[in-house]
Amino acid sequence: MSKTYSISDLARELDVTTRAIRFYEEQGMLAPTRRGQERIYSGRDKVALKLILRGKRLGLSLAECKELIDLYDPSGNNLRQLEHFLAKIAERRRQLEQQLLDIRQMQLELDIAEERCRSAMAVARGETRNPVE
Repeated sequence: MSKTYSISDLARELDVTTRAIRFYEEQGMLAPTRRGQERIYSGRDKVALKLILRGKRLGLSLAECKELIDLYDPSGNNLRQLEHFLAKIAERRRQLEQQLLDIRQMQLELDIAEERCRSAMAVARGETRNPVE
């Protein structure tokens, strides 16, 4: 018999709230069985929750995490899942590199605006001649 987990077991083990686990269940990303009112999570659910948490840390959307979960093969042949994950990693890396470029550009623009403000303040105080004159 494979190992099962209660919602509190999973929450404690993966350092996530039970509310978050229920949310992921509502989104169709986890599929516990029921014993009365009690949720019983399988090893697959635990792996899925780990994928969700890892995906969130990497900046993936829940839809992207769900794609990865849907590709999971419990038999161990996860080549398609891994290839898809590598593609998501590359895409996320490209997004971050673009954000870095955008941040550097914004820093340059802030430097220019700051220098213009300081020059204008110096002129207003009469500390220097206005170079534009």
